[in-house]
Amino acid sequence: MSILRTYIIVVDAINKAIGRVVMFGIFVLMGILLWSIVSKSMDTPSLWTLEGAQYAMIAYVFLGGPYAIQLGSHVRMDLFYDNWSVKRKAWTDAVTVFCLLIYLCVLLWGAVGSTAYSLGYFGSAPFEFFTKLFGAFLSGTQDDVLGTMERSRTIWRPYLWPIKAVLCIAIILMILQTLSELFKDVLRIRGEVI
Repeated sequence: MSILRTYIIVVDAINKAIGRVVMFGIFVLMGILLWSIVSKSMDTPSLWTLEGAQYAMIAYVFLGGPYAIQLGSHVRMDLFYDNWSVKRKAWTDAVTVFCLLIYLCVLLWGAVGSTAYSLGYFGSAPFEFFTKLFGAFLSGTQDDVLGTMERSRTIWRPYLWPIKAVLCIAIILMILQTLSELFKDVLRIRGEVI
């Protein structure tokens, strides 16, 4: 049980630190949108502001997700839940957290495949691609592994791999936080204080 407690402390601390920093990302989003307004009012609209705001919002929401899970800020039906005992809440949460974990694993699988695609890999084994890519980066031959990188179809045409990589990192952090919540439920079911 001490391993579970250590895992909970470490993962909660990491996601809290990231979440506290990412929460200021709303100001980045506001700055991008403010620049969009100013540039349009001066008849020189920036091409990057709409997509830049979308990317900032994606990073803000997904990187803030693990911290929201940690705080219990997600939607919950409290009509019955509030009146339940701690153990019953823990059992219910354990089942729903397990379902969330399955969903996040499927989401990660898709995100890794999409990120590999954005780096020019068109095969069906994205994890093998990233293993080869990591080895290629260590040896300095990454250009042999990378293909034609995917770009947005807008007039700005940014590369898509950075935001897809952020999604993969955020989903991994959500999986780690979900496991932390599952371990907390296991400890509560055993009657231990967290």
